[in-house]
Amino acid sequence: MSPTLRAVAFAAATLLVGTAAVGPAGAQQSVTATPAPGPAPAPAAPAAAPVPPSSAAQQAALDACLARLRTDAIARGVPREVAERHLAGLERDPSVLESLDFQPEFRTPIWDYLAGLVDGQRVDDGRAMIERWREVLSAVEAKHGVDAATVVAVWGVESDFGRATGRKPILRSLATLSCEGRRQTFFRNELLASLRIIAGGHVDPAAFNGSWAGAFGQTQFMPTTFLEAAVDFDGDGRRDIVGTVPDALASTANYLRRAGWRTGEPWGWEVRLPEGFDASLAGRTKRRPLADWAARGVRRVDGRPLEASQAASALLLPAGPAGPAFVVLRNFDAVYAYNAAESYALAIVHLADRLRGGAPFVTPWPTDDPGLSRAERRELQTLLLARGHAIGEADGLIGTNTRRAIRDEQARIGLPQDGRAGMKLLSALRRDPAGASR
Repeated sequence: MSPTLRAVAFAAATLLVGTAAVGPAGAQQSVTATPAPGPAPAPAAPAAAPVPPSSAAQQAALDACLARLRTDAIARGVPREVAERHLAGLERDPSVLESLDFQPEFRTPIWDYLAGLVDGQRVDDGRAMIERWREVLSAVEAKHGVDAATVVAVWGVESDFGRATGRKPILRSLATLSCEGRRQTFFRNELLASLRIIAGGHVDPAAFNGSWAGAFGQTQFMPTTFLEAAVDFDGDGRRDIVGTVPDALASTANYLRRAGWRTGEPWGWEVRLPEGFDASLAGRTKRRPLADWAARGVRRVDGRPLEASQAASALLLPAGPAGPAFVVLRNFDAVYAYNAAESYALAIVHLADRLRGGAPFVTPWPTDDPGLSRAERRELQTLLLARGHAIGEADGLIGTNTRRAIRDEQARIGLPQDGRAGMKLLSALRRDPAGASR
């Protein structure tokens, strides 16, 4: 996916779900740590999302567009039978056009972002997955040079270890986006790639679901990225990132290697800045030799000095100079290439560190109202339900109904009415769980 589109998709999804996959939240129970003797059975395909209604004229326009696209696909080498069969009878999906132009109601603070993506549940589940797939991950690292913790961190953030891969039929979404809205050329290339994937027998068309923008599988590849980087790791003749865990993990490692991952090197470190440090030097594209930061008094947060090397590096201040600071190296950039958002890349590398036994960041975020883990979000929703708010299931998804209920409670207890699920509100509702003081 292009950097801009992946960043938009990630922002929208994380706002609602707490994972980068643009789809429903997965099952909330922890994954068992029982080692698997072989590949796990393919997960059941999630039910396709319902299609909002379109007018007859809108559907007719899509049908006419798809007739032209079928001719083009055949001319560009897609087997006629595949193009005719899979581009026929597709319904228009206006919801993907809304997602394309999605504007968040508010900017998600990075401490909220990371609280949902790197929480205790995901760390525990990730460690269980490393144990379960140890032999496969060792083989993946031997072949592609990317360590198990990093690969599993991507898997966990992108789809909650395969449990939240998306419910939108890929062909329907890409057909709609190819014929309407912005960036039609981009989406037509993705639609063409998706037909080639089907023609190659890599994906069951009935299970070809994913995000609104076309990303699919356990580590959420766009179709063109699949054709470039997906691998058949289990040797069955199919590159199956939907139902075959080894293929998904190896494909992720292959993508990172192609993006410049350097085996055995760190992504960077949390650092401490000296008094009076010039924060204008920060920025991912403002490269300096590592030795330059060391000369300016920047040290690792554990007190150890930075190496006096010429390695290109950058300083990140994701919450400004009052929050945690990071010096990042080439491997951070490789992760950033997977999804062009610094917050995403930071979530991946931090989760990988936690999976290796590392601690949370040392420097606190500059807030007196920390973000909530997924378990805490479910607890908040349970308390809202107990107070009579019609928000549906307590599933950890902070959607429109939950935010509306949050605003009501914020107004009642005198907090800013921003719809944000934070620790101050959760603590207040814990003190009065049934709303007795209302």
